[in-house]
Amino acid sequence: MPPSAHAEQPAAPAPVLRPPSAAQRPEPGPEQPNDWRELPEPVRVRLAELAAEALGKMPRLDIPQQLRPVAKFAPAKRARLGATALLTTLQDSSAFRTATLEWLREYRPDALNPNDGDSVAAATAALLLGEASANSRVRLVAKNAAETALRAERDAAIARNQRLEAELAQLQAELSAALEAVDQARREREEEVVKLRGRLREQGVVLKQARDAAEQARAQAEQADAHRDEELASLTARLERERQRAATERARAERAVADAEIARQSAREARDADEVRLRLLVDTLDGAVAGLRRELSLGTGTLRPADQLRGARAGAANGSQVRDPAALDRLLALPSVHLVVDGYNVTKTGYPELALADQRDRLVQQLGALASRTGAEVTVVFDGAGVLAVPTAAIRGVRVLFSKRGVLADDVIRELVAAEPTGRPLVVATSDRAVADSTRSLGAHSVASAVLLTRLGRV
Repeated sequence: MPPSAHAEQPAAPAPVLRPPSAAQRPEPGPEQPNDWRELPEPVRVRLAELAAEALGKMPRLDIPQQLRPVAKFAPAKRARLGATALLTTLQDSSAFRTATLEWLREYRPDALNPNDGDSVAAATAALLLGEASANSRVRLVAKNAAETALRAERDAAIARNQRLEAELAQLQAELSAALEAVDQARREREEEVVKLRGRLREQGVVLKQARDAAEQARAQAEQADAHRDEELASLTARLERERQRAATERARAERAVADAEIARQSAREARDADEVRLRLLVDTLDGAVAGLRRELSLGTGTLRPADQLRGARAGAANGSQVRDPAALDRLLALPSVHLVVDGYNVTKTGYPELALADQRDRLVQQLGALASRTGAEVTVVFDGAGVLAVPTAAIRGVRVLFSKRGVLADDVIRELVAAEPTGRPLVVATSDRAVADSTRSLGAHSVASAVLLTRLGRV
């Protein structure tokens, strides 16, 4: 690294070097080697940078084991993060130190000049070359660093002293200005006191005028109160007259209400008489119809052909959504229409994620709402296989059938359609093509399960 780069490094304070005592002074001979981890900071930084630069160019086999993690660092971070390991290995490993010297002699000969004008570069070169003057050069660097630190401290103290003197001068100027401001404020306050005294005298005159005006206003107020009492008495008399007139109007309105109640009672009695006569007429018609049923042996039940079907058992289930409501609405608007629903075909189209029992409950609930709105007869058929207990609860307007063991729900639907009299409008909701084709051949209208789900979604 060029000397200018070292000149820019901040100089760390070096330890104070004291001459050893006679007992501590070593025997004459070659100087003892420095501990490279305790060198002055500028020398340590330059040694680490040179070793890091050489380490990055060495073959992997020449790199000591303890420095291989350091070699993986980025070149810009290698000297900073691996400085301790690099310096320790340089001092302890002659092989690494020799490899570093060989690389420096080949690529950085300028870094091995112990007579360099830069004391840091000279001390670093002496340490790497193992010269006897290395320790003295290191001490010189430490001395220069200490002197630099002392000069910096001296300059900082001088600057701080100058700053404090400037602050003192500023404070003195501010104090003088404050004293002048106090004198000015005192003079202004005295002038203000004189003005206030004059204004107080003026206010005394104004106060006397105000008292006279208040007395005059009080007299006028008393006159106004007397006039107001007279007006109040007049208004009270007028209010009493209005109250009497309102009482008269209220009595008249009460009589009108009583007359209206009498009229309503008369109308109610007339309507009750008409209802009695109408009820007698209906009872007479019911008796005639019952007599005809007995004569024709028609029975009194309200069973329909779907209730007579064999191979099925009654139960309850639930409902789903819709896709094309217009066509289905036209079919359900036909008089005496019978809607037959392929239960599981619809529920597994609309909400297959539910359990079968939940599917049945949902479909039947929605079909009940549809039946109450359209007046259509609704029958839903489920496969009875796997149903351990047929539900007993039923939704008003919906007939729920479960096919018996060994009988398919598709066959029950076909029998329901075949059992209806010719000419009655039938609608079969299923996406099973075989069921749709067979029921259509029997005269029923087939509607896809998605269409029914769409219609149910609007209920």
